[in-house]
Amino acid sequence: MPDLSLERECGGIVAGVDEVGRGPWAGPVVAAAVILPPDLPGELADGLDDSKKLKAARREFLCAALKDCAGIDIGIGAASVLEIEQHNILAATYIAMRRALDALGQIPQTALIDGNRLPPDLPCDGRTVIKGDSISLSIAAASIVAKVTRDRIMTDLSARYPAYCWERNSGYGTQQHQDGLKTAGVTCHHRRTYAPIARMLNARC
Repeated sequence: MPDLSLERECGGIVAGVDEVGRGPWAGPVVAAAVILPPDLPGELADGLDDSKKLKAARREFLCAALKDCAGIDIGIGAASVLEIEQHNILAATYIAMRRALDALGQIPQTALIDGNRLPPDLPCDGRTVIKGDSISLSIAAASIVAKVTRDRIMTDLSARYPAYCWERNSGYGTQQHQDGLKTAGVTCHHRRTYAPIARMLNARC
């Protein structure tokens, strides 16, 4: 289970940063940055974990609890489909992470970044943490906030584009999504540089 060991090791103000949405065929990539207090309430200290290990209802509960808890600073950033197409998904992920850090109420002294690559031009020192959402509580919190935020975005988009079942698949290339592409075509929210979407567009030229 994640804990605050890395945060204490770094010292000072530490933000955990994580992203969600690199793999989907549609929608933005979303990142969150979270600064946790040292006296985190027990229900959060014991409940936070890698968002992929939690059911949707549990993620929603924890996201609300994080936002309601005094002393927790949350920043959210996103990079659009256009930015993903212009820069590539890795660079767009870095953009989203920097925006999340910029959206915090304070500049941290250290950012713990989930993964093995450090975004350039961070506003503070950075440290990569492989599988950080299973190690660091602040990264786990960021993973939950980012996941809940992006899922809500895709659910809202699904109300306008129901053929793709984005409220169920979050834009990933499931069979439902593929069936929607066959019947309703490609939207402005699809990532046209992604191979499955590019192949479909080329086939229609």
